[in-house]
Amino acid sequence: MPGEQELPSTLERSSEEAQRTWIKAHDSAVEQYGEGERAHRVAYSALKHTHEKVGDHWERKENRRKGPSDPKAARPRQQGGRSGEGVDEQASKQHLYDLAKRLGVEGRSRMSKPDLLEAVRKANRAGTREARS
Repeated sequence: MPGEQELPSTLERSSEEAQRTWIKAHDSAVEQYGEGERAHRVAYSALKHTHEKVGDHWERKENRRKGPSDPKAARPRQQGGRSGEGVDEQASKQHLYDLAKRLGVEGRSRMSKPDLLEAVRKANRAGTREARS
């Protein structure tokens, strides 16, 4: 399977369920569009419907919720949109606070939901960067 050979490092550190979701979507996209960046974008978009990025890996969304995490995952390719970088923007403020706590974000108790979203994104980028080095 091409998807197994191209599994991103963040997914190598994730559950088998997250890996299967990405691989299945990737392989389907390869059949539809051919190998390349578009297949990866499709696979990540599918993954964002059931999982969210936490630090250097992907986990199932809060309460096993399904649906797009951010505007980019919610729209067809031609319409574009902003990526939430794997953070579930539909999650509750409490869930984001708990994630921030797990990721060691300081000052989280004084943050609004948008501030928590950005802090979790920043912590996720740092976690992935650290895991890759």
